[in-house]
Amino acid sequence: MSAMKEPSLNVLGGPLEACSTAPMTGFFRDGCCNTGPQDRGLHTVCALMTAEFLALSKYLGNDLSTPRPEYGFPGLKPGDRWCLCAARFLQAHEEGAAPQVRLAATHINTLHVVPLEILQSCAVDAP
Repeated sequence: MSAMKEPSLNVLGGPLEACSTAPMTGFFRDGCCNTGPQDRGLHTVCALMTAEFLALSKYLGNDLSTPRPEYGFPGLKPGDRWCLCAARFLQAHEEGAAPQVRLAATHINTLHVVPLEILQSCAVDAP
């Protein structure tokens, strides 16, 4: 049975753009921040990694900077784009360490967790 995806729209209501293929990101590892019923973490925010965010994430127990070859994970560095969990993004925002986001590549379901105004305040592609 194939994995089911939600409709691929971004937070602006347009078609969801790719987030990153180098490194390959997304819950479905398709380069996009798509989501579906299996994605309990809602990996829908296309974020531009910063040293500050990577340090916070590691401190909070999710080390995104260390390579894990056994999972095909190269480890992230500042400047990489990655599909983050919406709740982790909101937590980072509350801690003052939110990374920048690409609105056109952030899935519309993010709005169930993060207000659009917060996303817009961190946007690198604000209209």
